[in-house]
Amino acid sequence: MKFIVLFNISLLIRVAIYFLKLIYLYELSKPSMKLILSTLCLILCTFTPTETYSQITASFYTNSVASKFAIGYNINERFWTDLRIYSGTSIGNITPEIVINHNFVTKTSYDVYLGAGALLNNINGVIIPIGVGIKPFESLRDLSFNIEFNPIYEFDLNDLFVRGFLGIRYKLN
Repeated sequence: MKFIVLFNISLLIRVAIYFLKLIYLYELSKPSMKLILSTLCLILCTFTPTETYSQITASFYTNSVASKFAIGYNINERFWTDLRIYSGTSIGNITPEIVINHNFVTKTSYDVYLGAGALLNNINGVIIPIGVGIKPFESLRDLSFNIEFNPIYEFDLNDLFVRGFLGIRYKLN
């Protein structure tokens, strides 16, 4: 079952990268972007398995410029995904961020992770989240406070941006 989940996530990432290449190469308009976003969401819903040994997570990240909320999916102790939506935008300007992360250090009081993902709509690019999830309460190991560093390569501007976020993440059982 874990192989199927990782295969489906891998397929989703490949499809997202394909769509990003289309957007970059053909400079698609806003209606085309909405069609691509709708198709990507449909693929996500279609290829997400219904029976796994994982947990759903809810997160909120903020900095001085932007904030985003996320619904995540823990594939296992090491791999997890997030669908992050930036707040403070109109419906037509919703900017989703799709990432998969790998906890390469997992301890009882903290996790250190590295990931890769894509941003679509207002920001079109790839993102590399690097972060630490600190679990300060022994009785609440499902709660973590995250410090995340986000380098982003933005395709439209051909530029690299670096951002930092503070966040809170909770695993729903």
